[in-house]
Amino acid sequence: MFFRFLASVVRLTARNKALCEALETAGAGPFAPSPGAGRDFDEALEALLTRAQQAGAVRRDVGMTDLRALLVGCLSMERARAAGGSEVDAPGRMTALMCDALRARPSVTKLPPETGKRNESRCEVCGAALAAARTGRPARYCGGACRQKAHRARGRTRRP
Repeated sequence: MFFRFLASVVRLTARNKALCEALETAGAGPFAPSPGAGRDFDEALEALLTRAQQAGAVRRDVGMTDLRALLVGCLSMERARAAGGSEVDAPGRMTALMCDALRARPSVTKLPPETGKRNESRCEVCGAALAAARTGRPARYCGGACRQKAHRARGRTRRP
């Protein structure tokens, strides 16, 4: 849960410049945009860090100062990579490296697949991305196999 939270924070914050700057300046004293919000975020992050360390998932020598520096650095790197248009590595690579560095035991972090475009349609059966139909009518299934599976599933639910 700790690593998923960190990955979510980086993924959502990297898209929003204002949120990114708010996280970077959260501990900056009276110049912070919202000291209360920064304090609440730090408290939640510290509670998650403590629980993860007690569970043995995170290294014991990592403190809040280290974690905040890693988080801000990871945000900067993800934003720089996105701005540079680097197609070489998958998005979230810096986040995966940060999570791997925090683990108590060597492991590989697998990030959830990117959700795709905001208004992208997905197949009702398998969840694959749907191409825009030539007729203008929105597609519900990615192909004949998924259409047949959905038809069979509807047939099973109709029978008493």
